[in-house]
Order: sequence, then structure tokens, then C-alpha cells
Amino acid sequence: MATSADLERVAAAVLDFIDRRAEASLDPDAALDAEFERIALDVFAFQYDSSEIYRAFCDRRGWAPGRVSSWTEIPAVPTSAFKSLDLGCAPPEKTFLTSGTTQGSHTRGRHHVPRLELYRRAALPHFQRMVLPDGVRPRMVGLLGGPDQLPNSSLTQMVEWIRTDACDGEGEYLIGADRFDPAAAAQRIEALAADGHPLLLIGVRVALTALLDYCGSRRRPIELPPDTRIVDTGGPKGGRTLSDAGFLSACWHRLGVAGYYCVNEYGMTELCSQYYDDVLAERFAGTNSRRRKVGPAWLRTRVVDPESLAPLPDGETGLLCHVDLANSLSVLAVQTEDLGVLQGRRFLLRGRAPGAEPRGCALALSDILAAGS
Repeated sequence: MATSADLERVAAAVLDFIDRRAEASLDPDAALDAEFERIALDVFAFQYDSSEIYRAFCDRRGWAPGRVSSWTEIPAVPTSAFKSLDLGCAPPEKTFLTSGTTQGSHTRGRHHVPRLELYRRAALPHFQRMVLPDGVRPRMVGLLGGPDQLPNSSLTQMVEWIRTDACDGEGEYLIGADRFDPAAAAQRIEALAADGHPLLLIGVRVALTALLDYCGSRRRPIELPPDTRIVDTGGPKGGRTLSDAGFLSACWHRLGVAGYYCVNEYGMTELCSQYYDDVLAERFAGTNSRRRKVGPAWLRTRVVDPESLAPLPDGETGLLCHVDLANSLSVLAVQTEDLGVLQGRRFLLRGRAPGAEPRGCALALSDILAAGS
């Protein structure tokens, strides 16, 4: 069994990697790949020793540290398992809950995070690199519930860190205990924009869509300061949402924000790291972007077959499986039901798998539920 000294050693190694590699190439070289693999395999061995449920799951699937030679072979836990099992290698410092809007609040997934510092140190540098590559320090405008309203939301926690660290403490949340009021939000955004300081509008797409619809209905755009940018986090359903193309068009015509200043974030409660569109970072680097998702050096993705969970080559559509070193004290490898196409270290997001749970995920869920019984 792993000891508290093992936990400290693993956490320290991952934090050191994050700090040293925060500015690493978005398309890493062989040396970085080798370092990632070495740490990932060490974290896998630690999690195998530390979590009885995860060890039993790996044993049922025929994998153990001695048999796994690459990060691509690390057994991944399906996201659906987070709804039924308490997964982790140590007592949590904080537990984050999924929105639960698809199947009801009684089936909300939960991610036990033993060390919040891992989440914070993983989330902030990649956000700044992908959203604020020019060093702008905007005023944050949150189109989501704040920490008082949503204390167990991992997204709200990340946005609050963005407000305090990347925005010099400047900002506020425009969704309170009542439903979102787009007219009141538009009025407040105009007031915040009056001094010409750039804004960072960040929030769930359903709220951003409601704001854009309101601006369209009044036939007068909001005049936002230069260098303002918008981060769309996707998020819970439950209202009208614009398509990707419609969203970018509306941001330009109704808010005056060009498409390259609109960045989509892809993350989930079960991960401590996030992916972002590469559009803004590539623009400031002087290169062209195809608006692909890219993660930091400590986060990797493989695309797998929905039936067998076997790896698929670049260019083929399959389910996304993420390996996040910042999850070193909970669950390193997470199998999703999201579809994507891998292109080197970047991927194109293709939405959710249609219909019932993919067979591969269902079998993996069955194995880990059996392991936890």
C-alpha cells in the first residue's frame, strides 16, 4: 500500500512538472513526451497501490503497473463511475459535483480532490496562455453562478481563481440566486465597459446565448472595449444555445468581439486541467489556427473505439480518453462519452456519443462497479 510519503512525493513531482513545463510547446518534443510518460506511469503505480477500488478494477481488466508500459495503456475510469463511487487516493480537501442536469441531481458525479493546489496550479497557467497571450489583465464578468451560489462547482472555482489571479481581483458574477436576467446583465456590462478597460466575459453558453438574443431583440449592440474577449465554457443545458458558427457570428454583430477573441473551453468536473481553442494563442504567435482543442503539457488525450476502447489512429472519430497528471491524487485516466478526432496533440470536438452509453464505457463501468462492491 502507498504511504503518506508516497503521496507527498507524487504530488511534488507533478507540481514541479507543471511549474517547469507551463510554457512548453503546445506540440511537445520527444524529451517532453518521455518525461510525461515517466511521471504518468509513476502516478499510475501510486494510484494502483493507493485505491482499493481502482486496483480491483485494473486487476479485473488484466492490467497492473508491471504490464503497463505507456500512458496510452493506463486503464481509464468512465465518467459515469463518478456518480456511484468515491474515487481517490486520500481524503478530499474539497469535493466538486457535476451539474446533474441531464439525469437529475440525484445522479450527480463527484470528484474528490485531495489537494486543491494541484487544480489551481494546473488551471491558471494554461488559461492565461490560451486566453490572455498578450498579457492583458481584463475585468472578469462571470455569466455563471458565483462561489456563494455554487460552492461545489469546479468551473466556478476555476473562474474565481481567474478573477483573483489573472484579473487582479477585478470582476463580478451576473447570475445570482434568481434566474438569469439578460436585460439586467446587458445594462451592467455596459456600465462596466464605460471606462474602456477590457472585459473578460466568461460563462456557460446558455447564458451567453440569452445575452446575445437580448442584444439582437433590442437591435442595439453592446459597445465593448478593445481587447475584450469571450470564453464560452459550454456547460449545462436547459435553455436555447447557439451553434458554434451562430455563436461566433452573434458575438461579432451584437458585441463587436471578433471570432479570434472568442475561445471555447473544454473541461469537466472529473479533470483538474482544461483544453482551450488554439485560435487566440495561434493568432498572437503569428500562425493559423483551425480552432482545435489543445491542452497543457501535463494533459494528454487518446481517441478510442466506442465498442472496444482500443486506440484509434489520428483522423478517425472516437471517444475521448484523457490522462491528466493534475489528477494524480484522484483518478489519472478518465474515459468520456465525448466524440473527437485526434490531430497530433490537438483534437476536434465532435459532441457527445448519441443514444445509449457506448458499449466500451458500459463494460468498463460494470467492471469498476463490481470492483467497488
